Amino acid sequence: MDTSIIKAHIAMFCVALIYGANYSIAKIVLDDHYIGPLGFILFRVVSAVLLISITHFLFIKQKIQKTDIFLLVCCGLFGVAVNQMFFFMGLKQTMPIHAALIMTMTPLIVLILSCMTHKDQWTIPKIVGVVLGLCGAVLLITQGVLHINITGHLKGDLMILANAVSYGIYLVIIKSLLIKYHPITIMKWVFSFGLVFVFPFGIHQAIQVDWHSFDQNIWLAFGFVLIFTTYFAYLFNAYALSHVSPSVVSIYIYLQPFMASVIAISMGKDTLDMIKITSGALILLGVWLVSSRPQMSAQ
Repeated sequence: MDTSIIKAHIAMFCVALIYGANYSIAKIVLDDHYIGPLGFILFRVVSAVLLISITHFLFIKQKIQKTDIFLLVCCGLFGVAVNQMFFFMGLKQTMPIHAALIMTMTPLIVLILSCMTHKDQWTIPKIVGVVLGLCGAVLLITQGVLHINITGHLKGDLMILANAVSYGIYLVIIKSLLIKYHPITIMKWVFSFGLVFVFPFGIHQAIQVDWHSFDQNIWLAFGFVLIFTTYFAYLFNAYALSHVSPSVVSIYIYLQPFMASVIAISMGKDTLDMIKITSGALILLGVWLVSSRPQMSAQ
């Protein structure tokens, strides 16, 4: 195997590890109300715009065509603003393993949207996979109980699901742009337009942050999300996308529930039970069936 391909797989594994850790590390800041979820997103997007723009200026310097601006605006809306705001608001109200498992439905959502837009075709394995994935998500959200208490984790789970749907829309939209531009060029504009949408929602919580209340652990968690989850994860993805297809990159999203579960349990942030195991197995089996011929996806 080519050395660059091996490095791409190592980069994708690092992305899965970073995102898996993010489910628990971000909650350290969110659970104790150090930063509100929307304010947290604003800080994340601002740091991404700055760091990725500097990287783009130093190494890429690629321009975009005016005809692609509308698509990039849509990517900023669905891939950054709606996606990340729902994720952090949902993560604050649910458990890390719930969030990680629900996010594995993204490839299933991409398949549904691709078939609706005639960019893909239904097959029996894919139909079975979608049904199994949806059953797993319903089991996880309802915890196997028909009548559920909406004051529990349900709101958070549904927000994570909305985040997955938004990210699926983003992946379908961005497919054509990946053919024309370097991934870092796309990320620069996607985050820039995303900042426009996030700013009015996050500025109120951002200016209310009491920085003096941060101890060392909070600063480390905050820095991890801004630098690793936002900057390095996207750079690793950009490197991987320059050597392998987006469908190969998407396969590594399935490692996130495993990574998130191990990290969350080891940190005492979550527990493992049969409902999580069963729902996770259904979702991953569904995703595997859908991905028998890999579909376009990335995170």
